Amino acid sequence: MTDAGAPRSGRSETRQVAALPWRAGARDVEFLMITSRETRRWVIPKGGRMAGKTDPEAAAVEAMEEAGVQGAITTTAVGVFRYAKRLKNGQDRLCVVAVYPLKVLIQLGVWPESTERERRWMTRDEAAASVHEPDLARLIVAFQPPAD
Repeated sequence: MTDAGAPRSGRSETRQVAALPWRAGARDVEFLMITSRETRRWVIPKGGRMAGKTDPEAAAVEAMEEAGVQGAITTTAVGVFRYAKRLKNGQDRLCVVAVYPLKVLIQLGVWPESTERERRWMTRDEAAASVHEPDLARLIVAFQPPAD
C-alpha cells in the first residue's frame, strides 16, 4: 500500500475506508463516481470502519449503501488518501482513507441513498479530473485491475 505522506498536523486523523467501484470499459477501466450529499462534489463511496467487519467488508457496505453496487472487493488496499472533513461545528477533521477496489458485478436501480446522490460511470481521466483530492486522483490514474 502506498502512503500519501505524513500527517499534516499534530492532531490525530480519523481512519475511514472506501470502495473504488470499477468495471472493464471498451478501451480501459471505468470508475463509478458518486456525488457527496452536501457539497455535491464527485467522490467514491466511503465511510467509517465498522465493528465486526474487516475494512474491505466495510468498504463494500459503503458501496452498496452510497452507490447501489455489489461485487468482488479486494482484500488489500491500493493506497490511501487524506482529506479534511468539515464537521457540523465548522471545524475540520483530518481523515485518512484506505481504498479497496471493487469490481462491480451488480448495479441496482434503487439503493439506500439513491434519492440523495448521483452516480456516473467515468473514464480513468474523467474520474481523476473530477475529484478534489490529489492523492485520490493519483490512485485512480495508477489503478490496474487485478488479474483474474
